[in-house]
Parts: sequence; structure tokens; C-alpha cells
Amino acid sequence: MKRISTHVLDIAHGHPAKDVPVRLERREGAGEWVRLGSSRTDGDGRCTQLLPEDEPLRAGLYRLAFDTASYHLAHNTEGLYPIVEITFQVREGDSHFHIPLLLTPYGYTTYRGS
Repeated sequence: MKRISTHVLDIAHGHPAKDVPVRLERREGAGEWVRLGSSRTDGDGRCTQLLPEDEPLRAGLYRLAFDTASYHLAHNTEGLYPIVEITFQVREGDSHFHIPLLLTPYGYTTYRGS
């Protein structure tokens, strides 16, 4: 199964980041970004499938956009980065991408998970 998933951890508070809006986009030939899907992280901070079932995972550039401002606002925290965008490359033959986000109010990091 072709899949793009994420996991957001609030490392400042030591727990999963619940209810973070996440958007998946793909860059098309002319350079514009096309929205493929969106979701909110569950109680464990996960979105297990952002790629719509009928959407092929084609080679190219993809982007996850996390609305961290709404998450911080819901937790009465002021953050520096209102939107975190992570752009990644999908190559021919790739079938699964798990892109975790480790979040604090004044920083973030990411990596390719498994």
C-alpha cells in the first residue's frame, strides 16, 4: 500500500501533539502546489494515511504543512513558527513515507521515519 504518514510529538511538554491540522500537497509541473489531502493528528499525535486512496504516489516533490499556530493557541502557548512546512522528494519505486515532527514553541526537527 502506498502511504504518507506523520507523527507529531510535543517535546516541550513530553506528549503527542493531538489535533494538529496537517495538509499534504504535491508540486506539479508548473511549480504550483496542489492539495491532495488533509487531516488532524489523533490522540497519539498521528495521521496514519494522508495520501487519498485513489491518489497514486508518483515521483516528485511533496510537502506536509502543519498548522502549529492553532496547536500552540489551544495550549495557551506562544510559538515562533505558525506553520511548519516539510518538503520531501519521492523517487520512482518509493512506497511509504513516515515524516515525524518533533515540536517545541521555538523550534522543530524532522527525519524520515520507518
